[in-house]
Amino acid sequence: MPSAAEIAWLIPVLPLVGAIATGLGLIAFNSTTNRMRKPVAIGLLTCLGAATVLSYAVLIDQLSGGLPVEHLFVWASAGSFSLPMGYVVDPLGAVMLALVTTIALLVMIYSHGYMAHDKGYVRFFTYLALFSSSMLGLIISPNLLEIYVFWELVGMCSYLLVGFWYDREGAAHAAQKAFVVNRVGDFGLLLGILGLFWATGSFDFHGIADGLLVAIQGGTVPAWAAITLCLLVFMGPMAKSAQFPLHVWLPDAMEGPTPISALIHAATMVAAGIFLVARLEPLYSQFPFVGLVIAVVGTITCFLGASIALTQMDLKKGLAYSTVSQLGYMMLAMGCGAPVAGMFHLVTHAFFKAMLFLGSGSVIHAMEEVVGHEPILAQDMRLMGGLRKKMPITSRTFFIGCIAISGIPPLAGFWSKDEILGQAFSTFPILWAFGFLTAGMTAFYMFRLYFLTFEGTFRGNDKDLQASLLRASGKSLEEGEEELIGHPSGSVHESSWPMTLPLVVLAVPSVFIGLLGTPWNSKFGFLLDPAEAAAMATSFDWGEFLLLAGASVLISSAGIVLATFAYYLQRLDLGKQIASRFPLLNTFLVKKWYLDDINEKIFVQGSRRLAREVLEVDAKVVDGVVNLTGILTLGSGEGLKYFETGRAQFYALVVFGGVIALVALFGVLGQ
Repeated sequence: MPSAAEIAWLIPVLPLVGAIATGLGLIAFNSTTNRMRKPVAIGLLTCLGAATVLSYAVLIDQLSGGLPVEHLFVWASAGSFSLPMGYVVDPLGAVMLALVTTIALLVMIYSHGYMAHDKGYVRFFTYLALFSSSMLGLIISPNLLEIYVFWELVGMCSYLLVGFWYDREGAAHAAQKAFVVNRVGDFGLLLGILGLFWATGSFDFHGIADGLLVAIQGGTVPAWAAITLCLLVFMGPMAKSAQFPLHVWLPDAMEGPTPISALIHAATMVAAGIFLVARLEPLYSQFPFVGLVIAVVGTITCFLGASIALTQMDLKKGLAYSTVSQLGYMMLAMGCGAPVAGMFHLVTHAFFKAMLFLGSGSVIHAMEEVVGHEPILAQDMRLMGGLRKKMPITSRTFFIGCIAISGIPPLAGFWSKDEILGQAFSTFPILWAFGFLTAGMTAFYMFRLYFLTFEGTFRGNDKDLQASLLRASGKSLEEGEEELIGHPSGSVHESSWPMTLPLVVLAVPSVFIGLLGTPWNSKFGFLLDPAEAAAMATSFDWGEFLLLAGASVLISSAGIVLATFAYYLQRLDLGKQIASRFPLLNTFLVKKWYLDDINEKIFVQGSRRLAREVLEVDAKVVDGVVNLTGILTLGSGEGLKYFETGRAQFYALVVFGGVIALVALFGVLGQ
């Protein structure tokens, strides 16, 4: 009987088969397939559930000391060149397989309740299965070329899901923005992959690392060229994992359904970039400058996301900028040469961030009962408040997520984030300082989200506030005011069990999974890198740990206390005070560091101006040449038709005239 690792190729294939079967049904028998909601959901859940069971079997095998498994076949060959494809299972891949399938399965269960009344229910489940399959295929890919194939499939699925409600202008624009920004990063990734193959003759991770080192030592590839190729490859993760300045697509991706927001932010799209950097650690570790660039980019992203989240009033966008910040922490760890710490934070963050996003979806689902289906109203925290008593399960799990992401022990986020800060303190103390400040901001804005949403009094029935929010967003109330302002069709209440069950399940690892990564005995570290984990355990210093961890907990606690005074006890109106005393800073944060405005001015409007100029050239020059050719042909034809008389005498006269003209011409030239 083959081991779980031997049949690991089935993990991405199972949801793919389900997605293809449902997709073909939608193409061939659209109305019939759309009516078969429960059979489709059960079928796709079964496929993904089987993949989840197999993923955990693979993880258990690796935990039991199983050796990495790699199976390759020649996909294409020409002469001495051969291109292998296949799959690889190792500890890093096993962890990611279990993580992705778990989150995807819970999101799919949640979607059964969240999308129950959506006419695109079956199409959404199909996209979700295809998205999960693409990410799982990326994880088991044995080389960069195969990763690139699944990398683009992940991007395609995110485009389909972000723009799922394509009839909404915001969703269509968000999908386009995500597509364009990721194409920028993917172009650099493709150039880097091709350049590394030119330099090393390999797409294999270790083959590239070893081959590039030999090429540099042999003088065939200069060091600056090798660094350039590494940075080009890094552009792919910069876009996928929303790193500055290519992070701008991720907050806008909130226009998609909330379940897919949870999956993108927790385990698929953004996780792909972090995973690829971890896979390329043998390559990047050879170039300290590349590590420094990665660490700096991660630090800027970390601080940027947290600072913008301070001013967000949209519940989902606040969580989105939180994800941007946490991804910055992960990339900071990668740049510090601590991929295990980065991957550990990826795992812990996946559980509590999925729970937070699904919790926000539960809140939005309940708010739509009161304010209608206008996203501006249903997601604005100024219309929420007092939901703790009405939605006890959602509020308690959301509270757990806030504590976890704030880095309060013993919850999961404390152990993973503290390990990153410890590595940064040892490697780049200046970058540690920014990460340390970000920890305080994280605690503040997360409890700001919690208090505005779940504490105080409910503000959703305030029609004047609804109207002012719509006007502020640019909605025209003169045309269809009755449609925009919601009319209560019910009251706020807890969501159904398909939506609350995943929240309860995710709360368990959000509390306990961090204990697998305690620095004095990191079981997670011993799985991914036993040598590094053993070295950390040997050199562990309780004094240093208590000092750094204590400082981290202290600044996080200060952020929570400040948020409590401002938004729970309401002893100070912090927002108005900051806006009045520091108007430029407040505007800078509200405008999201003006990065969207800069992109709009330079790239969007600039590309449109360039397109208009190209159109002018096409219309006046290219079309002009074509039209002139046609006119000349037509005119010459019209003139020559008079010489086609059919009389031999006339033709002889023309020939004679031509001969005379040639004699005269040669005579003139001869003089």
